[in-house]
Amino acid sequence: MVNSRRFDGGLRRSWVAELVERTDLVLELTGTFRESVDHPDLGEIAAGTISKEVFFYDRWFNYFEFLEPDGRFRNYYFNICLPPTISEASVDYVDLDIDLIVWPDRSVSILDVEEFETDRDRFKYPPEISDGVFETLEFLKHNWEKTLIRPPNWLEKAL
Repeated sequence: MVNSRRFDGGLRRSWVAELVERTDLVLELTGTFRESVDHPDLGEIAAGTISKEVFFYDRWFNYFEFLEPDGRFRNYYFNICLPPTISEASVDYVDLDIDLIVWPDRSVSILDVEEFETDRDRFKYPPEISDGVFETLEFLKHNWEKTLIRPPNWLEKAL
């Protein structure tokens, strides 16, 4: 079970994912969208879309590689978040709102900055949290390719 939480510990969303591999650096999971989701920024995510999920133990982000039901690359979705808490039964992480999306043409979109500003005020994020969010965002904007633990063939050729 994966649990995305708000800064106050409240649950944002939960989903089931299966363990792929656990190493000294990351936990890899995979999940499948059971039903279609109409996302305001990503468009329709079809039922059957595969989500390959990577959780670093010590980094302020995780990422999901979305694959269409037919296996074609859809996008990367980087969540800026606190490092996760991992147990045998679950992965819990505090989502810090801002997301970075990488599209098949390698263009990048930044999502939910307004949500971050609202939650920062509502939950009174300490300055070190706000600073960490923007440092992580700047890092990812320039280095997202280097964070991938298994770059796909099309990206390896471009690097």
